[in-house]
Amino acid sequence: MIMDKLNWKILKCLQQNARMSNAEIGRRVGITSPAVSERIKKMEDAEIIQGYTTFISPFEVGYQLKALITLRAFMGMLKPFLEKVKTYDEVVNCYRITGNENIVMEVVLKNQKHLETFIDQLISFGETKTQIVLSHVVKYSEIKPLK
Repeated sequence: MIMDKLNWKILKCLQQNARMSNAEIGRRVGITSPAVSERIKKMEDAEIIQGYTTFISPFEVGYQLKALITLRAFMGMLKPFLEKVKTYDEVVNCYRITGNENIVMEVVLKNQKHLETFIDQLISFGETKTQIVLSHVVKYSEIKPLK
């Protein structure tokens, strides 16, 4: 799919507020609501737009810790881990990465004891390193057109 300037303007609106109405997007980008709807549908079909979500503050719902945990899998344990990680409620994001470690996870936890218990579950798969997140510096930055 060819991404023209109009599609990028629509994506900018949706990235700022995914609940913005097609009529409001149309007013901002200078086309009709049905035209916005058609373009959004085409971008969804092309998997440029892959979904809509609600961001929840883990701290406001009772979690006290957010951490990044890297895992360097033991020989033969990466594939079993890749299946197991999908079952952990604590994991909000997980990436397979290059470098010395194989995995980096973003996790939310109730407290330090919960962190300790969670790490105890991971160590059968490999060596872990943990960093506690102090604050969020860049939050859900929008994807912009290539230059």
